[in-house]
Amino acid sequence: MTLTQWNFERLELGEGARWINGRLVVVDLLAGRVLETRGDVPAPFTEIAALPVPVGAVAPVRGGDDLMAASGTGAGLLHGPRQEFAGEGMRVNDAVADPHGRFWVTTMAYDTEPGTGALHRLGSPSPVLKGLTIPNGPAFSPDGEYLYLADSARGTVHRFDVSRDGELGARRVFLHTPNHTPDGMTTDVIGNVWIAFWGASVVRRYRPDGRLDREITLPARQPTSVSLGGPDLSRLFITTAKYGLRRPSLHDGALFAVDVDVPGRPADEVHPAEYQGGAE
Repeated sequence: MTLTQWNFERLELGEGARWINGRLVVVDLLAGRVLETRGDVPAPFTEIAALPVPVGAVAPVRGGDDLMAASGTGAGLLHGPRQEFAGEGMRVNDAVADPHGRFWVTTMAYDTEPGTGALHRLGSPSPVLKGLTIPNGPAFSPDGEYLYLADSARGTVHRFDVSRDGELGARRVFLHTPNHTPDGMTTDVIGNVWIAFWGASVVRRYRPDGRLDREITLPARQPTSVSLGGPDLSRLFITTAKYGLRRPSLHDGALFAVDVDVPGRPADEVHPAEYQGGAE
């Protein structure tokens, strides 16, 4: 496998990599920027939107060209009203649509106060999970039966059973790495889980049973999110961040790509029935 630096636009906090409508879409989280680039050959980013609040991630909306976005302290259409999830001192951190068309969002405190982070579902009036610190990655198995959620500050990735109506069931520890910080995640078509590890210069693939299957080392210190895309959906894109580094290199904050042997799927769409009336 050959790792390619896809461009040299060093983002402060590149995050939320998603393959949407034949393009790779990422965010520069704290800067509130939504960006896209092509997936066949290396290319610069094109800016889709710049918001005055942080943007954690976006997802396509079924039946149109709009995007659903986790932004500020809530979520809603990219340029529309939001359902608010959190208050002062809080912000969105990550988000993803599930295979059934629901949009899930994590929030956290700016000062990372333990236990103040939460997982939300657009259209639900209250958090579906509380007591987290830095909730990251939410990723679903291809059939939507499992949710993977990292609490980065605790070095833990949990796996939840998910019912057809979106309720969380049994919770298990999928991965515990107290000396490493799991960040963004994605799954491939057979249920392997790719995880970016902040501060460790690596992304790793785990089998559905939790066994380590593959590791890719990067020249950037802070990998943040991963997405499978490209012409055959077998190109793993990796965002990184220069945030907090006193002397970032030319690699820190850049986007990387590597071709792998198991493809993924395009980002799941949010169904209008799952959010209409929920963003007020």
